[in-house]
Amino acid sequence: MAAQSPKELEVAIVGGGVCGLTCAVALQKAGVRVRLFEAAPAFGEIGAGIGIGPNAVRVLKDIGVLDAILQKTGEGDLRARGFVYRPAVGEHRAVYTTPAEDPVDRGIGMHRAVFLDALVGIVDPSISQFNKRCVSVSESPTNPKRVLLSFSDGTTHEADVVLGADGIKSSVRKYVLGGVDDRLAFGNTIAYRALIPYAKLKAAGFKTDLVDAPACFVDKNQHIIVFPIKNDEIINVVAFSARYDIPIGHALKVPDGTPWVQEVARDEVKRKYVGCGPDVSILIDNMPERISKWFIHVVQPPLDSYVQGRVALLGDAAHGMLPHLGAGAGQGIEDAYLLARLLSHPDTNVDNIEDVLQVYSQVRKPRAQMVWDRSYHIGRIYDGQGPHRTDWDHIGEDLDGMFHSVWRHDVNNDFEGAVRALRESGVFPADKSL
Repeated sequence: MAAQSPKELEVAIVGGGVCGLTCAVALQKAGVRVRLFEAAPAFGEIGAGIGIGPNAVRVLKDIGVLDAILQKTGEGDLRARGFVYRPAVGEHRAVYTTPAEDPVDRGIGMHRAVFLDALVGIVDPSISQFNKRCVSVSESPTNPKRVLLSFSDGTTHEADVVLGADGIKSSVRKYVLGGVDDRLAFGNTIAYRALIPYAKLKAAGFKTDLVDAPACFVDKNQHIIVFPIKNDEIINVVAFSARYDIPIGHALKVPDGTPWVQEVARDEVKRKYVGCGPDVSILIDNMPERISKWFIHVVQPPLDSYVQGRVALLGDAAHGMLPHLGAGAGQGIEDAYLLARLLSHPDTNVDNIEDVLQVYSQVRKPRAQMVWDRSYHIGRIYDGQGPHRTDWDHIGEDLDGMFHSVWRHDVNNDFEGAVRALRESGVFPADKSL
């Protein structure tokens, strides 16, 4: 991204996770005044490993932060790696490998905290405020071209633009939806997450190679994703269990008061994966005695728009999805990049900002929804609910081409299309360069 001269526009970002920080850094580098409000006492991400696909890697390079991230993770973590699919039962023979070409399909597997730490080292610390839990968004009572944020500590802040990067439980989404948020749904999916030293697995007899390609152990109504992080020293394990007899957003709900992330005994996973082959058993036996259990929630039905007036959503707040493509973070990074480029454009100003944000939504919504749908369907395939059910020798026919339209997307084309639409509609002056 080319640096711009500072603009009068002031942007407030709610949420300091992967999407919020990426957007803050991109805006900061483009010369846009930005303030970031984080509910927690400090920057931090719960969870373990995160996959950054090739599409998001290119965005991070364009923003100018990829090198800083690789300094934290290690250059070796940037590589083209397609998943190898193996039945969870029996001897785990390889039944399909996702094609991945070097260098176009290079992605990164890393710990979420490492990713965040790299961005924290770049962002101007003076723009961030902590312990700021947003409780409401409204139009400024004194200026109709400003937005008022109210926080749980009784303080407020006004800005020309508000970006809600506050995750699946977004408080900003309520404003975009007109005051009632009815789009948050349990994804009928549970994920058990753990980190295991690779040396420990090998010592226990684990034979599946994970360095050349991560593994997906498939089984009926459940599957396990396994990939290395931290220069292949640590193995990130996510064991999924799902129900398909009830549509997402219908009768199946997490009881009120139940934490969406909780600590449970390893034996709970062992009971679900009883009867599996040797490497799956070794994986589960070598998990910590207490692991994290996640009730995966999604945004469903999809939003009609990611924007209301001068307020826009990005990341999980806009299109929280099932994690089966490893593409949720990447979609948030794409959102952040397009927003930063449009908000820093020389023809964007306080008078046309609502039109600019509407075009952001029009461009991003079809793309993100395609990835949402594909994440849902690929999870069904992993869990024996695809066209070939549990005939694993033909899983490749069901998976063929699922990743490349996600990985090989160029968000710069989205930006060019957005600017073109803004010129054609008269929001931006005609006959000018991007």
